[in-house]
Amino acid sequence: MTASRQCGLTYVEILVATLLLLVGLVPALDALRTATVGSRVNDSYVAAQHRLGGRLEEVLAEPFSELDAAAVAAGSPTTPTDYSEAPGTPGRLLVFIARYDGDDADLDGDPFTGGDSGLLWVQTAIEQTTYSLETLISQ
Repeated sequence: MTASRQCGLTYVEILVATLLLLVGLVPALDALRTATVGSRVNDSYVAAQHRLGGRLEEVLAEPFSELDAAAVAAGSPTTPTDYSEAPGTPGRLLVFIARYDGDDADLDGDPFTGGDSGLLWVQTAIEQTTYSLETLISQ
């Protein structure tokens, strides 16, 4: 007589395999959830950067003399200029323009005092966020 060989899986083997799949599935689903949340945050960041870049390009297309006049009118690098969107606009874009002290001739370490003629600092920012872009332009 020959010994009969078992063919197929037992109920216990199926339960163990199912348990192993479930244990591995929980971290995989958690990783997908994290990726989905990260994707939404990235989409928000990219949209903000496009808005900021577009407004910065619009401002930089203005004649230097008008930008310089806007810097003088603002009087401070923390005062939004007329190039900003109207107050109350959701996600309001702010534009700051100031004369810039590139050579620090007054030796005070503050780039916004004793500004050089022909050098402006321009920043676009979204109100109540940390998103901003800035650049220096010369005459």
